[in-house]
Amino acid sequence: MNSMWTVIRFTFVNKVRTKSFIVTTLIFALLITIGVNLPYIIQLFSGDKAEGPEKIGLVYEQHQQLAEGLSESMGRLTTNYELVQYDALDEAALDKDVADGVIEGYITFEQQEGSHFPAVLYISEDESIDPELQSTLQAALQGPKTRSVVQGLTLTDEQIQQINTPVQILTQNVSDVNGGEAEGAAGEAGDPAKDAVNYAFVYILVILFFVTLMGTGNMIASEVTTEKSSRIMEILITSVSPLSQMFGKVIGMFLLGLAQIVTFGVVLFINLMLPHNVEAFESLNLDLSAIDPMLLVFGIIFYILGYFLYAVIYAAIGSIVSRTEDLGQAIMPITMLSLAAFYVAIFSLNAPNSTLMKVSSYIPFISPTSMIVRIGLGDPPIWEILLSLAILIVGILVLGWLSAKIYRTGVLMYGKRPSYKELVKAMKAYKM
Repeated sequence: MNSMWTVIRFTFVNKVRTKSFIVTTLIFALLITIGVNLPYIIQLFSGDKAEGPEKIGLVYEQHQQLAEGLSESMGRLTTNYELVQYDALDEAALDKDVADGVIEGYITFEQQEGSHFPAVLYISEDESIDPELQSTLQAALQGPKTRSVVQGLTLTDEQIQQINTPVQILTQNVSDVNGGEAEGAAGEAGDPAKDAVNYAFVYILVILFFVTLMGTGNMIASEVTTEKSSRIMEILITSVSPLSQMFGKVIGMFLLGLAQIVTFGVVLFINLMLPHNVEAFESLNLDLSAIDPMLLVFGIIFYILGYFLYAVIYAAIGSIVSRTEDLGQAIMPITMLSLAAFYVAIFSLNAPNSTLMKVSSYIPFISPTSMIVRIGLGDPPIWEILLSLAILIVGILVLGWLSAKIYRTGVLMYGKRPSYKELVKAMKAYKM
């Protein structure tokens, strides 16, 4: 046990000091910093003001009721834009205000023949409209447009508002309906804010699992192959048993990846605490306390167990390769498995209770990501979660035992990569 902790410490300290690890960590930290602050950077270079809404002119003229309705709707939808009233269409004055930066552009209405609703024209210096402004205007004008179309009908404001309100689709488990609990379906609809936070957490966990696995898995296999090809393995094996070496490297690399994740988390937190990012983050109304505790606990458990499942295989594959040039081809099958786990989860985020996800939950190589998605975005029974967890643990024990035998045999086999028959024959010499 002491020798294994020595390997863990040596692996962690040795790798954390390497230039490649330091440079990679710094590059990713820089990318995180740029990504978080990119909107602010773009705003600075585009000459926009850091605070205050963007001012847009609105010509009332003969469409006063429509303009008032647009102003009211815009005020409810967003605080990013402020509509500045102009009573008459004075193009010279409006163009001067645009040129002086008083307004970014202005909106006018032109009557269309054969239509109850006028054409909406946005005029600016570059003859284009920001996509956010366009979508906001379209949403804000929907209500006034409906009123103008139905103004000849005897509809109240409440009825018009009901017409404009999007249809909500509620979801419910079929067992609840059969059990007579359908009456509360409308009251039990999921909280959009909570669903958004859980969705983001699931998305981050799945990507984190894949990135960590690809990075640390390749490092494990590469380090084992390098030590073997340089004959250092022959010296190490005299003082530390192959099993202590393998599990020491796996745990050491896990701690290394964990340290890197913590570093990125600290960098992300520092950037989010910058004044210009705090306001933007608060405007999203994200409540991190809304994360499902079950998702937090089981998500981390599946993440860790999934890592160890793949890590022991990477170590075993690295032990049977004598040259680093052959490593890429050797680890290709396990890379494809990790890609399958990633893509199954990512493409099923909107269908967490599909048959594919349910079947994947019981396949050890795919179950870590599948169950993270199902727990966070679906509604799996607790027995399915525990069964998937039990199968994954059994898979780790079986593959760990098999990988240990392969590692113990492969580290001293040189030359071309051994065939399966040669490997099995050599493994029979060791009883574990």
